[in-house]
Amino acid sequence: MTPGQQAQQSPRSSGSTAAEVTMRAIVQEAYGSADVLHMAQIPKPKIAEDEVLVRVHAAGLDRGTWHVTTGLPYALRLAYGVRVPKNPVPGLDLAGTVTAVGAAVTRFATGDQVFGVGKGSFAEYATARENQLARKPANISFEQASVVPVSGCTALQAIRTAGPIAPGHKVLILGASGGVGSYAVQLSKAAGAVVTGVCSGMKMDLVRSLGAEHVIDYTRQDFADGTEHYDVILDIAGNPTLSRLRRALTTTGTAVITGGEEGGSWTGSLDRQFRALALSPFIRQRLTMVIGTESSADLEHLADLLEKGTIVPAIDRTYPLERVPDAMRYFDAGKARGKVVITI
Repeated sequence: MTPGQQAQQSPRSSGSTAAEVTMRAIVQEAYGSADVLHMAQIPKPKIAEDEVLVRVHAAGLDRGTWHVTTGLPYALRLAYGVRVPKNPVPGLDLAGTVTAVGAAVTRFATGDQVFGVGKGSFAEYATARENQLARKPANISFEQASVVPVSGCTALQAIRTAGPIAPGHKVLILGASGGVGSYAVQLSKAAGAVVTGVCSGMKMDLVRSLGAEHVIDYTRQDFADGTEHYDVILDIAGNPTLSRLRRALTTTGTAVITGGEEGGSWTGSLDRQFRALALSPFIRQRLTMVIGTESSADLEHLADLLEKGTIVPAIDRTYPLERVPDAMRYFDAGKARGKVVITI
């Protein structure tokens, strides 16, 4: 039974109208390209004791959502559904207003404006766990807040994993114009680092505007050509070999790998990350990895930085809910400069 059929069979014994018990949502009944995504009217989700129901005003499009939509790498299907997605509504990042709270929720109340990670945010309503939300800063819009959670938390954790970044440290960021990279540039700059970003030529101006002192167009220059060596490399959605990363590091530098879209269909970039971990104990340089997670503590830290203006979301394009397939195609083509927003 499709989500649309489920919606048509929703009980109405309480006298509620269809508009009160159903919602618009983007759904997928199979893994694949953006063509598997379509609009449907489905039942509103029900919350657990530790969850809240959020009226979604804006949602962010991130690489994790792309992975869940395509079902690649295949190893992810062990968690999200082997043959078809367990949750037919894609989307993680969200910002909106709390409309209901579970019995065990203590941090939020109806009417609170929040941002964080939910289950199926490409919809008018989504559930979210209390420990994966924070209050939205008053000085930013729902659209801005919606593109912070996944990418901002991943960037924050990558920098922490790299170790204390001190003023004057030379930091190289691969994928500096993307979602995670745009926050990594700003966070590194705030720590006093001398930041070099790597991106395509058409996105160099964005990376400079985020605070990078130097920008490398990867189509014209090799960051590992030996002219510079870096204390820290944040490899975000890049695909250099481990030997190239090492050539660009100082003798005791650290490389943190997160993301990367190449690799086998089964494990994707995780193969390179695990090889980095296996090699690291035998060399002076430190090679490590990060798989981003979202927590209320990290979201609250990012909220503080947003309030102070230390970080500012870099938004490229905004699409209405019904155009999520177009947004996914744009994202998949690698054209996005920063983040893509879905408005609901």
